[in-house]
Amino acid sequence: MLEVVAAIKERDWGRLKPLLHPYLHWTGSDGETIRGRVKVMRQLDSWPPPGPPARYEPRDGQIYRWLQLPGN
Repeated sequence: MLEVVAAIKERDWGRLKPLLHPYLHWTGSDGETIRGRVKVMRQLDSWPPPGPPARYEPRDGQIYRWLQLPGN
């Protein structure tokens, strides 16, 4: 998970992509959920880098669910 946070912070999309499950569920600090690695990565490119998640769920060695803390 730390590698995911570092890749997002560094905006290293090539390093990030294989760390995220294709059917990723990303719930942002606003409570909205985005589904799908491509959509999440597109959104991350336009957001300020988030901090570590409140919770996450790995699946098949990749991040499958990500829940961001409000305001983070």
